Amino acid sequence: MERIIFLVDMQSFYASIEKVTHPRFRHEPIVVAGDPNQRSGIILAACPKAKAYGIKTAEPLWQARAKCPGVKVIKPHMALYIDVSMQITRILEKYTDLVEVYSIDEQFVDVTHTVHLFKDRNHMAQAIHDEILDTIGIESRIGIGPTKVLAKMACDHFAKKHPTGIYELTKDQIEAELWPRPIGDLFGVGHRMEAHFKRMGLYTIGSLANHPLVWIKQRFGINGEVLYRFSHGIDPSPVTKHTHVKQKAIGHHMTLPYDYVEREAILVVLRELSEEVARRTRKQRYLGSGINLYVRGHDFHRHDGFKRQMKLTAPTAVSDDIYEAAKRLFDQSWNGQPVRSVGVTLTHLEDKTTRQLSLFDDPIKKEQLAEVMDHLKETFGADSVMRASSLTDAGQAKIRAKKIGGHWK
Repeated sequence: MERIIFLVDMQSFYASIEKVTHPRFRHEPIVVAGDPNQRSGIILAACPKAKAYGIKTAEPLWQARAKCPGVKVIKPHMALYIDVSMQITRILEKYTDLVEVYSIDEQFVDVTHTVHLFKDRNHMAQAIHDEILDTIGIESRIGIGPTKVLAKMACDHFAKKHPTGIYELTKDQIEAELWPRPIGDLFGVGHRMEAHFKRMGLYTIGSLANHPLVWIKQRFGINGEVLYRFSHGIDPSPVTKHTHVKQKAIGHHMTLPYDYVEREAILVVLRELSEEVARRTRKQRYLGSGINLYVRGHDFHRHDGFKRQMKLTAPTAVSDDIYEAAKRLFDQSWNGQPVRSVGVTLTHLEDKTTRQLSLFDDPIKKEQLAEVMDHLKETFGADSVMRASSLTDAGQAKIRAKKIGGHWK
């Protein structure tokens, strides 16, 4: 039996919630943005009226105001957005038990075995749309497909522009509807991969789909083969609640309030990120043996900066180990340019109970001390215990302790 999968996406999620919360803004162009006094006001979400002025997500607030001087700016309320996202999950679970949260505003739904309760899949999608609108007060867009990747692309490239907000992309439509689209529209193709494909002369999804697979695999390995399969709509991954239970990596990212140009200031942030990654790793009873470092400059549109990774000599959940590796990667690659965004990720996770102890180093005592610190933070607040360096002008831990996901609660 061919599967029937929906990708349910909330339209301008943060901005839509704020319009419901503040009815006086219902007919106004609004954007949700970070505090301009703290992080230069990056746009997190824009309502359709604001988008009509050309305002885009991730652009600086000053650019948005230049395009629309009367735009209303609202600070994010992450706790509220998370709560609404969970309400939407509960609505979707009325239609099937196979609901997979993909992001805070997107969820996959496998209705293969429940669609018979409705006239057809389009009527079922309309019922979901109407219940979310009646219950929550925000619009949704729904992509339909026989695989998750087709449902996702049906939503992103077709449903959002369709009058009903619902669009089905079948395997028979791939050649006519999907292949003519730019290669950057293929799910999983980021800016760097798009540039690689274009250098190979692959400018459309169809050009990748009709390129010899053996050449794609030789150039990009398994990731290239996955993207090749996506171009044909092939994606056997199931919709399941447990897809994200076993994590492959734990990371933490921070957009800085201004350009950091001093090495010591940047290292303060690297230390804070390493401690947060270590704390979350210990909480989930993992160890990790790989470190990824992500650094970006002030111009988000140029995608400048660098990504580096290295393998540790032994799995760890200790912040000092993570920090020393991240610092080493930073010092090897930083060219002195201003830094605005930094991320640290611990990869190659394994269950803590499988640890092989070393004859030369005992990490247990370090972890036990760290767990005491974790307990103090959970009991008295994230800013109850911190390093002195976090109290300097470069430190962000005290500010972020009052936020969720880097934004005000």
